[in-house]
Formats: sequence, C-alpha cells, structure tokens
Amino acid sequence: MANILIVDDDATFCVMLKTFLEKKSFSVKETFSFAEGLKTFNSGNFDILLIDIRLPDNDGLELLKIVRSQSPQIPVILMTGYGDIRTAVKAIKMGASDYVTKPVSPDEILWTINNALWDCRNKSRTTSISLDFVTGISDTAVKMNEYIGLVSPTNMSVLIMGDSGTGKEYVARKIHLESNRSSKPFVALDCGALPKDLAASEIFGHVKGSFTGAITDKTGQFTEAHGGTLFLDEIGNLSYSVQIQLLRAIQERMIKPIGSNKEIKVDVRIIAATNDDLSQAVGRGDFREDLYHRLNEFTLQVPRLWDRQSDLMIFANHFLTQANGELGRSVERFDEKVMAIFKSYVWPGNIRELKNIIRRAVLLTKGNIVTSETLPQEMIHSLETPLYEKSFAGDDLKEAIDRIEYEKIKTVLEKVKYNKSKAAQLLNIDRKTLYNKLKQYNIES
Repeated sequence: MANILIVDDDATFCVMLKTFLEKKSFSVKETFSFAEGLKTFNSGNFDILLIDIRLPDNDGLELLKIVRSQSPQIPVILMTGYGDIRTAVKAIKMGASDYVTKPVSPDEILWTINNALWDCRNKSRTTSISLDFVTGISDTAVKMNEYIGLVSPTNMSVLIMGDSGTGKEYVARKIHLESNRSSKPFVALDCGALPKDLAASEIFGHVKGSFTGAITDKTGQFTEAHGGTLFLDEIGNLSYSVQIQLLRAIQERMIKPIGSNKEIKVDVRIIAATNDDLSQAVGRGDFREDLYHRLNEFTLQVPRLWDRQSDLMIFANHFLTQANGELGRSVERFDEKVMAIFKSYVWPGNIRELKNIIRRAVLLTKGNIVTSETLPQEMIHSLETPLYEKSFAGDDLKEAIDRIEYEKIKTVLEKVKYNKSKAAQLLNIDRKTLYNKLKQYNIES
C-alpha cells in the first residue's frame, strides 16, 4: 500500500480524489496550501505526491523544487490547468515524474500514479541485464548506431547530447552493454536532481562525521561503478567545485571521500549527458573547459523524435507491445486517426512522452484498437485549427507569407520548449527580431 500526499486548495476535489484512491487501497493525506503541504511532507513518510500547480500561498513548482532537493527518489505528479503544456514541460525538467490536466479523469490519475510508482520501484542504479533497445531506420538512427558500435569497445569518455526525453540514458546503457565492461556495474546518476551541497558526497562518498548529517560512512557512485560505467546525466548542473573534483578523478583515477585522508583507486568509464550546449557554458565560465575536453573524447547527438519521422511508428509499435506486457492487455494496433495525430504532433517530450502516452492509451483502450479518445486532451488541443487561420483571413501573397511564418515560429518554439535563444538560432534570426515577431503574431511565450 502506497502513501499519497495531495496538495491542492480545492477541498471538494481533494475529498473526492482521496475517497477514490482509498477505494483503490492507497493511504491518502490531503492538504490545502503550500505551507501545510510542506509541513506534512516533512513530518510524514510518503511514497508519492500529487501537487497542484496553483496554490493560494505559493507556486506548486516551488514545492516540487523543495521536494526534489530533499527526497529526489520520491515521485511527484503535478496537476495543472487544461492544456498548459509549457508549465508541464517545465515541471518535467524540474524533476516531476508526470503531470495531469484538470478536470482529472479517475482512470488517468490512477494510471499516472501506478506508472510513477512502477518506474520508481523498478529503476535501479546498477544493472548488468540486457537492454531492449530500438534503433530505428532513419538515416540519423543508422548513423548513431554505427557510432555506438565504434566507440563501445573503447575506454573513451563519451558525451551524449540531446533534448530531454530523447533516450540519452538508453544510448549510454547500450554503449555499456556493447563494451568490455558489460559484466560490471552500470551506475546512473541524475546530476540535475542532486542538491548542490550533497553532490560531492553522492559522487565520491563521505566518512562518518565529515559534516552535519553524515551519521554513517557513505560509498560514492565512483566506487559503486568500479570496473564498469558511470553515467552522469545532466552534467552541466554540477557546481564548479565538484567539476574540479570530477576532473581530478578522471585524470588520476583516484577519489577521496569527503572527510577522508585516504585516496581510493577507481577504474570507471565516464559517459556524460546533457540537454544544454556545454561549449556555450564553457564560454560563459559556468563549466570548466579542461573537464569539457576530458568528457568530450567522443560526442553523440541523439535526435529529437520530430526529426526522425520514419522511426516514429517503429517506436510506437514497440511501446504498444511493451505496454501490453506490463498491463496485461492485448491491444493489437492504432487506428488511422491516431497514427495521423502521432505524425502531426510535435512531441516536445520526445520518446519519453510517446512511451507514456501509449501506456496510458493501452490502459484506457476497451477493445483491441487504440483510438483517439484515449489520447490526452492537451495533445488533441495542440493540433486544432491554428490561430493564424483566424488571424489572417485574406488570400494575398503577404498574408500567405505571414501564415507560413507564424506556423514556423510556433513549431520551432514547441520543438525547443519555448527556449527563445535556441528558437532564434534555429530560425536564423536574432532574439530582438524573434521578440518582435512574437508580439506581431500575438504568440504567447
């Protein structure tokens, strides 16, 4: 039985949700404000949190941030208003396990909770099991798989770049499984979820009494990964001081736990990943150039799902088979409308979003064919008649160009999750021009 904490100022909704979940054998505690939710969280023992984005005394995202810093292993589901995809994407980047939009469907919230708990319980820091890896048939997928085959048998450090949800950890695991270290541990560490003051302890370990709260010795992830591979996800989030320690560990193959006078010899291959441009971080002085070059012995760029359309249905059918096995279903295929929606949707959450949507659809499908009624409403909403068709009613050339420009800007913004610097770069315009275009076409950003 899992313990659930609900933080939402809608008392009626909380009572209804609590009643429903308790009937499903969950233990539920409801709170109605940021302050009450934080106090209850700190004094209780919860397996999962449901947090409303909008709270009367603070932002739900701020509560998410605190929870992630204190207990990064506990899944958090955000509840948000209809179709607020940008806030949802921001929440996922901050560490939320998932999100649901109000009004909440009982089946959807139950599936989302079970999915988050399942992921939490089955996510292992170390593994030597085989990986079910789907490579795809697109040119970029074939080339990436060729590069993986070349670099895997070596001991070169690898830097994997790509947007959130593109499958960077899967690529890292595949490199490990095709290497000479495959029988040794693969240890994955999300640097983005590490509190800055505990990052060094998590990576290198500490001895008892070395700082307040160090009540026992702790083995760091370098030691856990000895002989195998250490995967450092979102490495750009490490502080400058930890970067110095990491550089020394890579160069000397020695680590020193916090508070210890003894050095420990380690044999670890480093694979790092980021969804940011580390070269720009180096230019800003946020990331050490010498560490960047140590990590960047070989670079792999994982493409966005939108940029590999020929792979889309390969992944979709794979996740359909996977979801059938996990959920005990026998759904056979997607109908034509669903496939058309899949091919038109931008997929801001990439492969991770595709997998989650298909698992949800399989759970909600009553027959043996996935239909559009099982897809999230915000996904359908994003594909409705674009605003530009209402804004530009004429047929002359200038208005036709305006329509094309509007649609291109919207598409690029969604691709880069509304990062205006990246959008301007892709559109080959400066930021000032982009801002003027956003104002001209009344595009919310």
